[in-house]
Amino acid sequence: MSRLEASRLRKSLRLYLVLGSANCKIDPAIVVEEAIRGGVTLVQFREKGGNALKGAEKEELARRIHTICRRFGIPLIINDDVDLAIAIDAEGVHIGQEDEPADQVRKRIGDKILGLSVHSMEEAELADHRIVDYMGVGPIFPTLSKDDAREAQGPGVIREMKLKNVTLPIVGIGGISMERASEVIDAGADGIAVISAITGAADHGAAAQKLVCEVAASIERRGSSQSHQKDDTTK
Repeated sequence: MSRLEASRLRKSLRLYLVLGSANCKIDPAIVVEEAIRGGVTLVQFREKGGNALKGAEKEELARRIHTICRRFGIPLIINDDVDLAIAIDAEGVHIGQEDEPADQVRKRIGDKILGLSVHSMEEAELADHRIVDYMGVGPIFPTLSKDDAREAQGPGVIREMKLKNVTLPIVGIGGISMERASEVIDAGADGIAVISAITGAADHGAAAQKLVCEVAASIERRGSSQSHQKDDTTK
């Protein structure tokens, strides 16, 4: 998949599932299919942790997940492993601040989607819009899903980015539950990225469905509010 137009990418970011074998009690490929059927719009394969799969086993799982994603027309993003993304022809790569520099990754992946983790306004301002397609902002709330998670920033960090006219699509990540999804969207995010809110649920499909409905409703409310504000300023 080539680099998506911003409007299409924003829709793909609405419900972004991040997972690896460490996050799942059953086969991650099964979790992915159930979650996509429930409404997940984008998947990131993030195989990290002490017991993470490596080599051929990691690639085999990534290929199985990619096969499912392609069947449903859902982009697959590979976390941090550019070689794997190229090997399986995944739709994109997501990198952190300490990973390979974005300009070098862009040269290697061509027109694939490139996401970048940012944790502050300063990092957001340094993101090159010609190279990066979207930003993963967080952690928004405290999270136990990532061993290397930084201090929670709160939704305010996204609100600050929007107020300062950061135009790259934004997905909020970190400790986002069904109950707190609307806070992230209200702050200005285009979507939410979740791990345990889906992988830890008894019914992955139902959890995804509830989350995507909450995101859609929050985006609609935000749009209506912005329309009313514009109307008020023109009176």
